[in-house]
Amino acid sequence: MGTVTLWMQMSLDGFAEGPDHTAHWPVVDEELCASFLSELSAADTFLYGRKTYELMASFWPTADSEPAISPFYIEFARCWKAKPKIVFSRTLHAARWNTRVVSHSLLDEVRELRTCTDDDMILFGGAQTASTFMKYGLIDRFRLFLHPMLLGSGTPLFAESVDTSTLQLVDVITYDSAVVQVQYQNTNAVAR
Repeated sequence: MGTVTLWMQMSLDGFAEGPDHTAHWPVVDEELCASFLSELSAADTFLYGRKTYELMASFWPTADSEPAISPFYIEFARCWKAKPKIVFSRTLHAARWNTRVVSHSLLDEVRELRTCTDDDMILFGGAQTASTFMKYGLIDRFRLFLHPMLLGSGTPLFAESVDTSTLQLVDVITYDSAVVQVQYQNTNAVAR
């Protein structure tokens, strides 16, 4: 059975995007990047909404050719280009870099992926796509990275109330940058 893990950067006040949909605010250092790389390299598929995909596609395809870039960025750029990606969008019609665009029912597509594959899928979102996945119970695990800042406004990850009784804490990791990673298992994800 396939699984979907939501990876989301969040401010302490619960925002996944800053004012005007900004996404450049997370504190990402080498320690955090190193922990990302092993798990993301092992994943089978990356899932995106259009805005997040376009943000990623504007940087990662050529990041490994930048002369002054860190080893993490080189490795992740190579991982990102090779990894199969799915973008959920009604407006994007084609994408490059090993990417398939799904414009029909997100619900049907994800249910089929979870039922017909053993894929470990990472959902990067953004917030609107994550909200849709949550609404339909399509997230098996939540991996949330809480950053030591208050944005004051923006797009909240949990725009609607969430039944937390179905979330089981799996792991908590604190990084030197004061970022805290919490991982929850959703015991009530949609039956596959």
